[in-house]
Amino acid sequence: MRALRLRAFGQDPQIEMIPRPVPATGEVRIRIKACGLNFADLLMINGTYQDTPPLPFTLGMEISGIVEAHGEGVSSPPIGSSVAVFGGSGGLADYTCVNAARVTPLPEGTDMNAAAALQVAYGTSHVALDYKAKLKKGEVLLVLGAAGGVGLTAVEIGKLMGATVIACARGADKLAIAKAAGADHLIDASCEDIHAAVKALGGADVVYDPVGGKQFTAAMRACNPEARLLSIGFASGDVPQIKANHLLVKNLTVIGFYWGGYMGFKPEVVTDSLTTLAGWLHEGRITPHISHALPLDQALEGMALLKTRKSTGKVVITLVD
Repeated sequence: MRALRLRAFGQDPQIEMIPRPVPATGEVRIRIKACGLNFADLLMINGTYQDTPPLPFTLGMEISGIVEAHGEGVSSPPIGSSVAVFGGSGGLADYTCVNAARVTPLPEGTDMNAAAALQVAYGTSHVALDYKAKLKKGEVLLVLGAAGGVGLTAVEIGKLMGATVIACARGADKLAIAKAAGADHLIDASCEDIHAAVKALGGADVVYDPVGGKQFTAAMRACNPEARLLSIGFASGDVPQIKANHLLVKNLTVIGFYWGGYMGFKPEVVTDSLTTLAGWLHEGRITPHISHALPLDQALEGMALLKTRKSTGKVVITLVD
């Protein structure tokens, strides 16, 4: 089978032909239909991601596909059923084997590209806003990087949860995408003062920040008392340094959040969330925005789109029979 393999950190991965995997005890083999790309894939290539597998390995964190075989002790999901799974790696290939407990069954007729685009981005936002920040109806949610892979889902889920959403992104085109996802107010980070703009709108109760750097600092200054700030990632490349005394003044809470980490110590948080999200997808309550769907031989082009921030929403790699 084909697999996009990394053999040395800092070098481009290459498509290789490797043996089709055999499911071990407790595993299922999945014929992959689609794989969502993530910023974490770029970090893995450089060896800087917190969960980078040992070399060599196959890239690709989140997939959708068809159950093809069971390992010993496994009887479900049934062979032939459609599923989604966050495997952490191994998704940019024709087949993969994963622990059956990590698999989320999909309703019949689910769009497989959308299911592959769903997990990390929507899962991150759903667990962060619901389980961690406990976003309430009527609160003001400020989303930084609001047209990016996770930011756009935070806009959409925030609206579903009844919040007033302020979307912050760079440029009119990206802001238009956030507006279409349900944002109530728009801030152009390329030319507007984020702190002043948010304060003029009454301040923020919850901040969703996958950007870091100066935007985090500006957002924190614009928070209302008892606001919660979700630190999701640092796409700017700048990890903000937080002065603890600034937190005391308004009784602020900064929440570190790594969605994938829950698979190691509380996997039911992720699997329960993905079941909810799969239902929302089937019901049409959420619609993953996929700016590019590319074949496996163009996976590096897809990663370049992420690196240069030329994509919006998700980039998905489709696997053909």
